[in-house]
Amino acid sequence: MKTGLFQIRVGTIFFVFLQFCIRKYMKRIILLIFGLLTVFLLCAQPAHNKAVVAFYNVENLFDTLDDPIKDDEQFLPDNDYHWNTERYNAKLKNLSLVISEIAKLDGGLVVLGVCEIENEQVMLDLAATELLQPYHLSVCHHESPDRRGVDVAFFYDPSRFKILGTKAFPTIVPNNPDFITRDQWLMTGVLDNTDTLYIVANHWPSKSGGEQRSLPGRLAAGQLGRHIADSVLNAHPGAKFIYMGDLNDNPTSQCIISEMGTKTKPENLTNYDLYNPMWKLFRNGLGSYAYRDSWEMLDNIIISGGLVNARPGTYKFRSAHIFRKGFMFTKSGSYMYYPFRTFAAGNYQGGYSDHLPVYIVLTK
Repeated sequence: MKTGLFQIRVGTIFFVFLQFCIRKYMKRIILLIFGLLTVFLLCAQPAHNKAVVAFYNVENLFDTLDDPIKDDEQFLPDNDYHWNTERYNAKLKNLSLVISEIAKLDGGLVVLGVCEIENEQVMLDLAATELLQPYHLSVCHHESPDRRGVDVAFFYDPSRFKILGTKAFPTIVPNNPDFITRDQWLMTGVLDNTDTLYIVANHWPSKSGGEQRSLPGRLAAGQLGRHIADSVLNAHPGAKFIYMGDLNDNPTSQCIISEMGTKTKPENLTNYDLYNPMWKLFRNGLGSYAYRDSWEMLDNIIISGGLVNARPGTYKFRSAHIFRKGFMFTKSGSYMYYPFRTFAAGNYQGGYSDHLPVYIVLTK
């Protein structure tokens, strides 16, 4: 009996002592628990050392609704292209297949620039497709003043890329105040909490009306691209700058080589140099767009010397590629071996796009 009473008293004293300790050291205990949870969560997150940055001209991704301020009449159910809900959904499904395959690349897709989209909603519809839902892509869109109503935008992985800011740059052609085209869209963000990237999405003026007649528009676009690069690189020496898009010109063109001042080899680059890795692919006979049975490299990804010569432990440029899968090509007919497009000569084909995506791999 005495032993039982003794045990009860000891237990009571211990309980009172425990309550006293908890009250006195509660703040420290909470901080300790919070610290342990933080360490656990950080350790649980995957350590990334590779990333994929890509660009894709998706060939006229229009919705089926009439926008009175855009020239979208062709892409309406009762007009030229009979662009109805069935065709729109088929286009979304096709593009989602391509983008999901890019997302499966080693390193994971962190940023995808796109062009030839009508508005933000088509981007959201594309991100919501069955194949892309698992990647939880976010949208960074800019409404351009383009007469045809097409814009440039970004998909990005919000778990790895955090946006710091955006800015639009209009392309102005001297002595042609009525000239209107897509803006150049700069997105700045932090990749994997370590590297700040400055990424510009583009869709330069086309060669409609002939190469020489349309040249001033692309010359102005190239000059603007160099201006954006210089403004970033002068303000942030060694900045990791990526300039990508459908430039409607090959890497060997005057607009890219002269106006943007791109280098064709990665050796001996300064932090203020721009390097175009697509030049080598083009010289090897590859391209992102087929025209008159020849490949052209209209889709370019141009990078700064700071991304090539990055310090150890941070992301640096590793390689450049064209994304090609067998299902993305036409299997027969006049356009055999061309990219399997949505429309050809005004006729519905039910394909993906007339362009192939391009991408670069970054590694630590």
